[in-house]
Order: sequence, then structure tokens, then C-alpha cells
Amino acid sequence: MKEQLIKAMQRQQVVRMMYVAKSGAITKRRVKIMKIVGDSFTAFCFTRQAKRSFIINNVLAVTPVYRKESENV
Repeated sequence: MKEQLIKAMQRQQVVRMMYVAKSGAITKRRVKIMKIVGDSFTAFCFTRQAKRSFIINNVLAVTPVYRKESENV
């Protein structure tokens, strides 16, 4: 998973990820990864419109976003 996150950061790519929150809830987020340090990373979360920190081991899946969600049919 870490390799996928590093590639997305290097490409400055927006990704959609499924993430297990501290509460145990599974959330879907659209993020742009800014920095990876050790077992965590900082990203701009488009859901919260803010910079957030995430734990890499809590990421369940990552897929690149090629177009905005509003353009989906």
C-alpha cells in the first residue's frame, strides 16, 4: 500500500481511498497526498476541505481519480 501512496504523491495525483477511522468506521475519502513520514501521511482531504493525517495501515484501498465526481454519469 505504501508504494501506491508514494507513486500518487510523486505524480501529485488525487486518489480515492477507503480508510478505517479511529472510531472503527470505514470512510471513503478523496485526497491529495502531501507528505509521507514513517507509517503515516499527510494529505489534503477534499471531503473535509482540510489537511489531515492518516495511518498507512488503516488504508484499505486506493484508486486514482481521473475526473471529478460531479462528471460521473
